[in-house]
Amino acid sequence: MKTPLLVLERERLLELDLALTREWLETDGLGGYASSTVLLCPTRRYHGLLVSTFPGTDKRHVFLSRFEESVHSLSSEPLGPGGEGHFPLSIARYPGSFHPHGHKTLVRFELSPFPTWEHSIGDARIRRSIQMLKGSPTVLVRYELVGGAEPVELRLRPLVAFREADALTFENVDLHPEVTYLDEARRTLRLQPYAGLPALTLALAAKDGAFEGDPLWYRTLEYKVDRERGYDDREDNFTPGLFRARLEPGESVVVAATLATLPRSLVGAWDKATKEREKRAKSAGNGPKAQLDLGADDFLYRTREGRLGVVAGYPWFTEWGRDTFLSLPGLLLARGRTAECGEALEGALKFLDAGLLPNIFGSTPAKSHYGSVDASLWFARAVRLFDLAGGDKELLMRRLRPALEVIAQQYSNGTRLGIGTEPNGLLFAGDGRLNTTWMDAVVDGVAVTPREGLAVELNALWYFLIAYLEDLAKRANDTRGARRWRHERERVGAAFLEHFWLPEARYLADRWKDGAPDLRVRPNMLIAAALEHSPLSDAQRADVVQKSELELLTPMGLRTLGPRDPDYQGRFGGGPAERDRAYHQGTVWPWLLGFHCEAYLRAHGFTRKNGEHVLALLAEVEGEVTRHGLNHVSEVYDGDPPHRPGGTIAQAWSTAEILRARALAASTGARRG
Repeated sequence: MKTPLLVLERERLLELDLALTREWLETDGLGGYASSTVLLCPTRRYHGLLVSTFPGTDKRHVFLSRFEESVHSLSSEPLGPGGEGHFPLSIARYPGSFHPHGHKTLVRFELSPFPTWEHSIGDARIRRSIQMLKGSPTVLVRYELVGGAEPVELRLRPLVAFREADALTFENVDLHPEVTYLDEARRTLRLQPYAGLPALTLALAAKDGAFEGDPLWYRTLEYKVDRERGYDDREDNFTPGLFRARLEPGESVVVAATLATLPRSLVGAWDKATKEREKRAKSAGNGPKAQLDLGADDFLYRTREGRLGVVAGYPWFTEWGRDTFLSLPGLLLARGRTAECGEALEGALKFLDAGLLPNIFGSTPAKSHYGSVDASLWFARAVRLFDLAGGDKELLMRRLRPALEVIAQQYSNGTRLGIGTEPNGLLFAGDGRLNTTWMDAVVDGVAVTPREGLAVELNALWYFLIAYLEDLAKRANDTRGARRWRHERERVGAAFLEHFWLPEARYLADRWKDGAPDLRVRPNMLIAAALEHSPLSDAQRADVVQKSELELLTPMGLRTLGPRDPDYQGRFGGGPAERDRAYHQGTVWPWLLGFHCEAYLRAHGFTRKNGEHVLALLAEVEGEVTRHGLNHVSEVYDGDPPHRPGGTIAQAWSTAEILRARALAASTGARRG
């Protein structure tokens, strides 16, 4: 039976330790977001209701942290059975305690079509909903009185941080506390605490209400997750005052915060966005796939220039090239959005430099970081999958094929990052100072997992690119090109098997350096076993899959190192250095599960039975959409059971590869909710 989209009732919400691990995410389609826990109690410095970039920087900033909220009786009658005349709706953590205790009246949380909370106070039911407007750095918060016969007064105190998302702020004399009112009713105001940051506009849509100036600092808020991650965990927030608004039964109040121009009508903007959300949620259906599908759109964004890209993960990553090209097939092609995938691929071409695509995209090539060997190779695979999905053939031959040829030629001739080819055609990259594969953790200037030399997945992708260029040349009637690429493919394929295939152990070495193979059991070999064009036979693919099943496969994804290895670390936790040491030394990554599933199908056949096996492998990790980052799958998990989540709460390639593996299973005729 299909499960409903996430609803949490009072009993679960009052389990604070559990509720504080469940986080929701709203995005604006521009790379900005709103996020917090299901209690609206922040546990990270990254939590906030308006977190966005602005012209002049690619770094996100937390502008509006949250609202301190309360409802008050407008008569002599108490609101609740205890005789109180007012109740808090919000909650935050301070040293030694939570304050206020708004969670005590919380009776329901719903995730779809947007995060919605319901508080019960006597006969009154207060419903709060939050959504970001797509295409605008704007958040809307709506309050409704859906139960009770008497009106109440709603008081909302905006708490602002105005700092980089990975920083903290504290009470200081440089902050400008003044607000500028933009209307006579004092329902719209502008706040610019620091001259170097943009102004924040706040607005209230209510029949009766206004803003009252009352500048204060809220000191020593605590962030539990930051403390667990080894970071400073306390900061101060500033508030310029509070909104007071009369809330009538059956009516609503809408509050907006924006870095852009306010919508002409806040209520109209809310209603329009709600219709679009409800339509989207209805079409998605129910169950984990529906939630993954809804969450997938959170990673797609537009730059200020209109280029379509992929945010690698929330809350701290921006657009990373490797992640983008790995994720496009699952985020778009697996969901039937082929034209958008072509648009994203074409948009990346202006960043191609000496055969390289950025590891981290900036607003221009000059502001981008080129530190990844494999971003260009993953780009080639994404082009091939776009091609297989029926993508625009003119775009393919006119723009994308020439780019692939440039990449291949530059890599073959030698380019930055120590990239070049051996006489046998194999690709080498990196050196003792450069850690340029996806296993890129560095502690104290030393690579945790050194992979310079000949890395197995880089050479599998290199072979794939060459084989694909041969195919494209044939389709273009380019006989000379086809002959050239065929020769390269055969040469590289033979060298690949000679260097990486371990005939007695029946799996692939992880790399080759100084004349010897690295025998460590790592998941990079699954990429070679999964790719459409591979030097491996079906029997060799099957052997690699079996090795993965024996040592790497978990319900959450694949371990990055076999647990029998003396350097294996089964727990991802502690401070930054501890986490980096475990990042690729046993930690589980969900995105790798997509390649295990594809390798399994290529080795054993795209049959209905095998498709059902793949869906069964995905079942447990798909359940994560209701457990931590809601509608999402985390970046990493512990290598050891019970495989606790870590890293980002929402990672693009985690979602993308699960969706792609599901699509592969569906191609066999397999069906699961």
